[in-house]
Amino acid sequence: MSNASFYKWRSKYGGMDALMVSEMKAMSDENRCLKRMYAEMSMQNDLLKEALGKKW
Repeated sequence: MSNASFYKWRSKYGGMDALMVSEMKAMSDENRCLKRMYAEMSMQNDLLKEALGKKW
């Protein structure tokens, strides 16, 4: 492990206990899932707007 990696890890997780680290990882996973859901809904919304905007 390089010194840069160690100090980066230490600055991110330095004052946390194991419970806080696990909660942070869980929140990160949930955030990733929510971002993916938002992207899919946004894409569907754009497709619906495009489909409804066209004249039949």
